[in-house]
Amino acid sequence: MRHFITATLLALSFSASAATQVAIETSLGEFVVELNEEQAPVTTKNFLRYVEDGSYTGTIFHRVIPGFMAQGGGFDVDLQQRPSYEPIRNESDNGLSNQRATIAMARTQVADSATRQFYINYQNNTFLDGRSGKPGYAVFGKVVKGFSVIEKMAAIPTTTVRSTGMKDVPQQPIVIKAINLINK
Repeated sequence: MRHFITATLLALSFSASAATQVAIETSLGEFVVELNEEQAPVTTKNFLRYVEDGSYTGTIFHRVIPGFMAQGGGFDVDLQQRPSYEPIRNESDNGLSNQRATIAMARTQVADSATRQFYINYQNNTFLDGRSGKPGYAVFGKVVKGFSVIEKMAAIPTTTVRSTGMKDVPQQPIVIKAINLINK
């Protein structure tokens, strides 16, 4: 009986801690992101909306700054902006920090302006975290497998695209071929 109770408690704790993961297949390889729905429910729900509607497929990592971050999800290979849902509430006060290998939402200077673009941190970028009275950038997960793919992105030379004024654009497009839910 004691063994049964222990096994049951172990099974319950495992199922309660199983986080949603997504596999992101790019032209450079695949990586897996584990989402933190508990601490970033609004941001995670928003990200999953784009995953589930398939609109991240065919977008690129359009801004890559070695030693800082790789940003994507908002533009296609022709640097045309993809349509977005309404902006979401900023959750940068959720206790998660912009640490190496975390994923966070990109936004404008307006705190509650994040829509579809996200970025992955190459290093600890805690200056992007929210502070009392100063909103930051909402972290909502972390890369748990394949961070070497993100590191490959930093090795691709970048340029400034004069027609758009966009800086740090990889000269070789880094295309998101698919994003699939692994578990939920």
